[in-house]
Amino acid sequence: ILKRKSMDLLEGQHVLIYGPSGSGKTTLINLMAGLLKPTKGKIYFKNIDYSSLDELEIDNLRKEKFGFIFQKLHLMEHLNVEQNISLGQNTTNPHHVSKLIDLLGLSERKKSLARNLSLGEAQRVAIARGVVKKPEVIFADEPTSALDDNNAKKFIKLILSEAEQNNANVIISSHDSRIKAYFSKVLVVSK
Repeated sequence: ILKRKSMDLLEGQHVLIYGPSGSGKTTLINLMAGLLKPTKGKIYFKNIDYSSLDELEIDNLRKEKFGFIFQKLHLMEHLNVEQNISLGQNTTNPHHVSKLIDLLGLSERKKSLARNLSLGEAQRVAIARGVVKKPEVIFADEPTSALDDNNAKKFIKLILSEAEQNNANVIISSHDSRIKAYFSKVLVVSK
């Protein structure tokens, strides 16, 4: 599926990996994030070839430079909204956590346990956790799949605003046509 895919991103550029379910979008984003190893080809981040890194080095690269919004949310059900978002940081910044909670319309739910959230609320918590540490690259896999139109628009504006503040790249994989208009660079994948 991913044969002969090539792409370069300059610092601060954004790309939407767009295509139907089963077209390899998640696999491609996981390769770019260093979560999977390619069987062929090369992946570079700031001229560092992933294949030259050992497991600890790639883990540290992800921890220090990347933010993730996974399709499966991976929230800690026994923690509340604030605590789950704070897990995404290297250091705790309560002001930034509060700002994200407000921007995503979760103020009244900030002390709610993750297990008591709706799917849309949980997805917004995962989004905040993915951007809270101000990463250099934000990877998001189907981040708007459980969001209504209003919250999808809020998400896109938030993630692009956070990226602009840090001159970060945003790499989103999605089949959601509502978000295509926000990207000048779209990589279309098909089955």
